[in-house]
Amino acid sequence: MAKAPADRAALALPLLKAVRTTLIVIAVILAGAALWWLSRILEPFVLAVFLLISIDGLARAIRRHIRFIPGWAALPIGIAVILLTFGLAIWMTVDNAADFAGESHTYAARLNSLLEGLARQFGLKVTPTVSSLIQEINPGHYAGLLAGGLGHFAEAAVFTLIYLGFLLASRRGFAGKIGQMFPIASEHREASLIFDRVRRGVESYVWVQTVVGVIITALSAMLMFATGLTHIPFWCAIIFLTNYIPAIGAAIGVLFPAAFGLVEFDGVWRALVLVGGLEAIHFAVSHIVQPRMQGQSLNLDPIVILLSLAFWGALWGVVGAFLSTPLAVMAMAILAEFPGARPLAVLMSSDGKPYADLEQPGAV
Repeated sequence: MAKAPADRAALALPLLKAVRTTLIVIAVILAGAALWWLSRILEPFVLAVFLLISIDGLARAIRRHIRFIPGWAALPIGIAVILLTFGLAIWMTVDNAADFAGESHTYAARLNSLLEGLARQFGLKVTPTVSSLIQEINPGHYAGLLAGGLGHFAEAAVFTLIYLGFLLASRRGFAGKIGQMFPIASEHREASLIFDRVRRGVESYVWVQTVVGVIITALSAMLMFATGLTHIPFWCAIIFLTNYIPAIGAAIGVLFPAAFGLVEFDGVWRALVLVGGLEAIHFAVSHIVQPRMQGQSLNLDPIVILLSLAFWGALWGVVGAFLSTPLAVMAMAILAEFPGARPLAVLMSSDGKPYADLEQPGAV
């Protein structure tokens, strides 16, 4: 006896759900592969979009809070501030790298002394030296990797600035393009709402991380000055920039000057005070000040932030780590607007409400 149409439909429904889930998994895998293959093109473009949103947010903040500056000057000032920060970071990296290279003999002698002391502590008969360790780690291989990384960084920086210039030139026509793409009033309002949520989320993240980074950097600078560490501006730049990597960035950033203190200081006590003080500053600011400023502005679940960091860091390296949280904010805002994908947005949100208003006191 043939099955009734209702029975056939009931049997086909689980199969359709399984097929849809399989297609979604395949689409995600293919999208990840495409992002990895096209990383040389997409990395600088996405970074340029991120800088454009930051420039736009800074310009609107200038118009809102600094009344004596003409409105037309806000955007050029925002561009100048972002580009000067970008150029200053590159210049400080190159300048201090040259200083470190010139003092390499002093650092090598200090490392040899530390290794000798450790060997005596552990009763080693053969004392390792910096030269022997360098030979063991195959410096030629890592020098090639470093040269490749620097070349990729220079290439990405150039293309980011080129993309940013074209994005700034085309931003005036963006509103008109949205109107032509979504001629129906309801669709136009929905598209504008998605863009507004993305913009507010990214701006809020940048604002909070910048203020928190400034606080951590200023307190760290005072501690480094008190302990007598050199190259303080360079280490401040490292601490400030790594703060934009969520969850682990600032904690890792403060380890670099502390590790350098072991090489530069005569004893280990100042280095221990430095590492303890820097980590205490980071812990206090990130667990007391940052939550009060951030509030529900991002509305992202902490595990989503970590997974986004791991995913984008694996795909795009350091650039992906810097952009992981803004990209997660964008993904949640977009997924929340589609009924089929809204459950994913709910899972990504911290309170189950991906539509939560992003206009918070901490936002720009």
